Amino acid sequence: MPKRVDHEERRTQIAEALIRVAGRRGLHAVGMRDVAAEAGVSLRLVQYYFQTKEKLLFYGLQHLTDRFTARVGARLRAAGEDPGQRATVEALLLASLPTDEESRTFHLLYSSYAILSVTDEALAAQPFIDNPEAAEDALTGLLRQAQETGAADPDVDARTEAISLLAMTATMGTSILVGQREPESAVRVLHHHLDRIFTATDRPAHRAPCAHAAPPA
Repeated sequence: MPKRVDHEERRTQIAEALIRVAGRRGLHAVGMRDVAAEAGVSLRLVQYYFQTKEKLLFYGLQHLTDRFTARVGARLRAAGEDPGQRATVEALLLASLPTDEESRTFHLLYSSYAILSVTDEALAAQPFIDNPEAAEDALTGLLRQAQETGAADPDVDARTEAISLLAMTATMGTSILVGQREPESAVRVLHHHLDRIFTATDRPAHRAPCAHAAPPA
């Protein structure tokens, strides 16, 4: 009896291979043949599941986003049953800083996808992110909840602060990737801005000295 093929598992296998090889060589330098070799399958099989490189890249982006979501979830679970808004915001932001191999690959490839979607017509024709305001909305909601409970400065604009925190974290992530800044420095800057927003009663009594001490996903 022929073995039943799990097509979703096969797509995931190929997407994981794309992420690995692109993490080493850069997304722009990866072709379908490279991905096939990394996955240990034939080029024809990759072409069967993803007819074009653009379709492969787009699926890879979705898979990368799913991995990031799982990483954030792991950090939130490690923070406890009811970590509070401050700890939740911190977990969300720290997850995207390239402080280990997993997060470095995420930041590198996500940035590469963004740049390619500007210049590649096929990628540009597809939505880069299904819900581009999701992270902004989540942070805004957490900040507003903190304001309502007295855990955050009531005079700050929650939406503006959420946008600023996300933009700052993305920029610092890039500076870590290119060697301009150490992860510890980026985490200190992040804590500085969170201290400005949140009241003393919602600040953690003990902090990890650097991002490497945070729970891995």
